[in-house]
Amino acid sequence: MDREAGARRTSRVQRQPDHRQLKALCGPNPWIEYHQEMSSTARRLPPARAVSGRSPLRAAGAAPEALRKPARAKSGPSGPPTGKLDPPSPRPRRDLAPARIADLLARLAVAQPNAECALHHRNAWELLVATILSAQCTDKRVNLVTPALFRTFPTPAAMAQASLPELEELVRTTGFFRAKSKSIQGAGKVIHEQFGGEVPRTLAELITVPGAARKTANVVLGVAYGLAEGVVVDTHVQRLSRRLGLTRHGEPKKIERDLMRIIPRERWIAFSHELILHGRSICVARKPRCAACPLETTCWAPDKTWRSH
Repeated sequence: MDREAGARRTSRVQRQPDHRQLKALCGPNPWIEYHQEMSSTARRLPPARAVSGRSPLRAAGAAPEALRKPARAKSGPSGPPTGKLDPPSPRPRRDLAPARIADLLARLAVAQPNAECALHHRNAWELLVATILSAQCTDKRVNLVTPALFRTFPTPAAMAQASLPELEELVRTTGFFRAKSKSIQGAGKVIHEQFGGEVPRTLAELITVPGAARKTANVVLGVAYGLAEGVVVDTHVQRLSRRLGLTRHGEPKKIERDLMRIIPRERWIAFSHELILHGRSICVARKPRCAACPLETTCWAPDKTWRSH
């Protein structure tokens, strides 16, 4: 029985035709011919590592036109396909319309008529030090620290001669006290030695002072000297500018550039203080008070807590 079953299996396997017999019976198989042609082409190509930095097709001498990606053709009513892509056309933004910007500035001025810098200071030097200490810290906390600091080191020369342990102990509660101590000590040294003890009145000179980046320089120039060299972009201005649709960027430098384009220069200083105060009192980060906001009708933020339109 086993011998007969094995014979039947062998005869059944032998009766299965191979691909040559199938080709004779059914005609040529395009898939088999395609794979045979590709296999023979691959065998004729040199190995890829034999020609460093070049693909096998390029090493085999293929024409550059065969290796170049085809260009996407454009079509439309303007003419036949040209093979080039049109640059994206800028979409009109109604949130940057001059009428809306003017209305927004007018409402801010009425809503925050007494907006000013919240850092306590008596001169440009004290404002510079207070602004350096306000990084990653609230203005309220800085105002608690600066009186004792300025009683001990009232001038840039005195600050330059202070020891780091003394400064660190005085500014410890503002956070990052070691870095801030080095910054205000270095600021006192540079202003005393290079600027004769006077805080510079230009942006180019002020940003060379340790700890005085562009935001700090704009605060000092605008508040202490009344010079509009830029727009102060702190966390509140950054958040509200994006919320009101005045910018789409997240980097402070790019936000400032956008605001300087759409805000009149004579409003740069007041605009920052008004927006900061508005962000602290009305448009708070966790839960904006949209029902009490004077800008609500001109604000199209998607996460408003209340809307009239």
